[in-house]
Amino acid sequence: MMAKFFFIVPPLTGHINPTLGLGKELIERNHEVFWISFDPELEKQLPEKGKLLLIPFSLSEEEKSNLLTYIEHLKKKVVYGIDSLKFLYEDVLIPMNNYIIDGISELLTDNSPDIVITDHQIFAGAISCFKQKIPYVTSVTAPASIKINKNLPMVHQWESEQVIAFQKTHGIMGDQRIDCSNLLTLVYTSKEFFGDSQLPSYYKFIGPIINSRKENISFNWDKLNLDNKSPKILVSIGTTFDHEQKLVFFNKVIDAFRNEKITVVLVSDPKLFTHIPDNFIIQQKVPQLEIIPHMQAVVCHGGNNTVCESLSFGIPLVVIPIAYDQSYVSGCVTENFAGIRLKFNRFKSQHLKEAIHLIINDKKYKNGAKRIQKSFINAGGLQKGAHYLEKLIYKK
Repeated sequence: MMAKFFFIVPPLTGHINPTLGLGKELIERNHEVFWISFDPELEKQLPEKGKLLLIPFSLSEEEKSNLLTYIEHLKKKVVYGIDSLKFLYEDVLIPMNNYIIDGISELLTDNSPDIVITDHQIFAGAISCFKQKIPYVTSVTAPASIKINKNLPMVHQWESEQVIAFQKTHGIMGDQRIDCSNLLTLVYTSKEFFGDSQLPSYYKFIGPIINSRKENISFNWDKLNLDNKSPKILVSIGTTFDHEQKLVFFNKVIDAFRNEKITVVLVSDPKLFTHIPDNFIIQQKVPQLEIIPHMQAVVCHGGNNTVCESLSFGIPLVVIPIAYDQSYVSGCVTENFAGIRLKFNRFKSQHLKEAIHLIINDKKYKNGAKRIQKSFINAGGLQKGAHYLEKLIYKK
C-alpha cells in the first residue's frame, strides 16, 4: 500500500540526518516521501526521489534582513548550563515555531499527507496536524528532552510549561503536551544508553540512524598513516564556541598532545593556529564517519550526533559538555563506562592528556563503548523505524 510520508525538520544537521535515512528506506519501499523545511539547501541532501516543500513566508525585504541579522546574533551567543536551555526555548524554538506555523499548516492542507513525522522541537508541526486531524509521529533526535533528570526535575517541568503555553497561544487548550505523539514517538537511541525510564509504550527506541552524508571532503590519509599502530584521536567540538573560546580550548588540546606519540585529527579552521605540531591534522571539515572507525578515542562536547556516531563504531569518548543537552548525553556516556567526562571551564591540558591515556589503556572504556554499539544494533535502526511507520498506514 503506497503512502505519502511528510518529514518536518528544523535546519539542524543532527535533526535532519536520521530523517534522510528513514526517508530513503521508505522510498525504497515504494512510498512517496516529502520534507518540509525553510532551508532550500536541504534539497541537495535528499535521497533520490525525495521532494522538498519550502515553508512559505510573507516577509518584506526589511523583515528578511532583520531575520538574517537575528540568526547571526544567535549563532554568536555564548550560553552555558541551565541558561542555555532558557535561551534555546525563549530565543530559538518559540520564535522559530511562531514564524513557521502558518506556512506548515498551509502546506499540510494543500498536500494531504497520510502520515507526518515532525521533529520534537517543531511544535508547530504537531499543532498543525492535531488541528487538521492528520496522523503524526514524533521524531526525537535529542532524547534529553523526554527524560526527567532526577537531580533537576523542575527543568523538565519548566520545558513542559513552555510547550503548553505555546500550544494555548495557537488554540490547543488543556495542560497536556502534544509534541510527542501518542500514536508513535521514534527515539534515536537505545534503551540501554537512554537509561531507566517510565515512558509509555508508544515511545519506540530504534537506535541512532547514522546517515552516510553526500559529501566529498578531501583528507590527508597519508599523514594519518593507518599502517602506523600509534594511537589516533579525533577532536570535534561543533560550532558552539566563539573565536576567543576556540583559541582557549584548542590551545589546551595542542599543549596536551604536542609531544605525544599520538596522531590528533582536529576539526577547526587552521588559520586559528600560529603553529601546528607535526602530529596534528587540522581541517575545517573532515569525513568524520570515515575517520572515526580508525580512532582509539574521540574528544567532543557531548553533542548527541558525534557521541552516537562514535559509539556506533564502538569508540570510547572524552566528553566536555558546554550547553543544551550535552550534559545529559555526557552523563549517559559515563554511566555506561563508555568514556570520561571533563568540566569545560575547569579542565587543563594535563587532565585531557590523562583522560586520553586512561581510555586507550583501560579496556573497560572500550568494552563499555562496544556494549552500547551492540545495543544500537539490536534496537533495529532504519528497518525497525520504517516498519513502525508502515504499520500506521495499515491501521489507517
